[in-house]
Amino acid sequence: MRILIVGLGSIGRRHLKNLRRLRPDAEITVWRQHGQCTVPEEIAALADGFVNTFEGALQAEPEVAVISNPATLHSETGVALSNQGIHLFVEKPISHSVEGARALVESCRQRNLVLTVGYNLRFYRPLQVMRVALREKCIGAGAVFRAEACQHLSTWRVGYDYRQSVSARSELGGGVLLELSHEIDYARWFMGEVQSVSAQVARVGDLDIDVEDTATLLLSFVGGAVGSIHLNMVESPGVRRCRIAGTRGTLTWDAASHEVRQFCGAGGEWADLYTGTDLDFSGAYVAEMEQFLECVNGRALVEVSGEDALRTLEVILAAKRSAIEGRAVQV
Repeated sequence: MRILIVGLGSIGRRHLKNLRRLRPDAEITVWRQHGQCTVPEEIAALADGFVNTFEGALQAEPEVAVISNPATLHSETGVALSNQGIHLFVEKPISHSVEGARALVESCRQRNLVLTVGYNLRFYRPLQVMRVALREKCIGAGAVFRAEACQHLSTWRVGYDYRQSVSARSELGGGVLLELSHEIDYARWFMGEVQSVSAQVARVGDLDIDVEDTATLLLSFVGGAVGSIHLNMVESPGVRRCRIAGTRGTLTWDAASHEVRQFCGAGGEWADLYTGTDLDFSGAYVAEMEQFLECVNGRALVEVSGEDALRTLEVILAAKRSAIEGRAVQV
């Protein structure tokens, strides 16, 4: 298989490592569009070649491409590659604009190409366990969803200057809503489609950035449930967790322990549904990439489609609009 990786920041490097592990005989080319930072030798050795132009990328004749450049370039890059008949794995978010995302989805649809988006928490075992428990009505009907993801931006990526990162810069599609949109994606995955959102979005910390560092969303879901999501890039120590209250009990997940717990209202006791390790996080990245490759080979169905990721983007942009207009916005 001939694989193209577009962008070699922290997530691009992770995907390169995983692809070399999954397909040791693949021919992997890296297209560095704007990269200036030095690539460590051990990372560079995993690729078969480096190019810095679109023409150079096409000369490698890739069958599939992993788009891990800044979000503001996702749709432009993706449409250009899909026009050449190349299957696409696009890092989250699918784009920074609905128009760009729609153009990418339509381009892949017209050419019958695989398009999947990297919301890797859907492949993270603790959240899979939680979703199964919800679908099996272990706590009755899910009624109230709460999630938070908080970590000081300076600690996100070891060895990187956060001020130069995608997360910190508006022109690259940064900001807490786009960068931590996993929580919005799995809220939809758990609870169904979002009907409306009311949000407060602000820059409250002392980070040297030009994007929002904090967002709090109040959600109403189509099925009648309600929820809240809090995201920030200013908190130390970090925290990531989810709690869902149902009509007959409660489910909780904590990223620090990778544990999923269930409280049964009738018995009044907590029970462990899953106890994991740090390998669950790294394994989720491997699993999403393996699933993409299996989709290309016709042996699996897409888990996170372009249309699915577009709906998450619509919630994000509705939250931004809500914060500006000071009212709830229909999605």
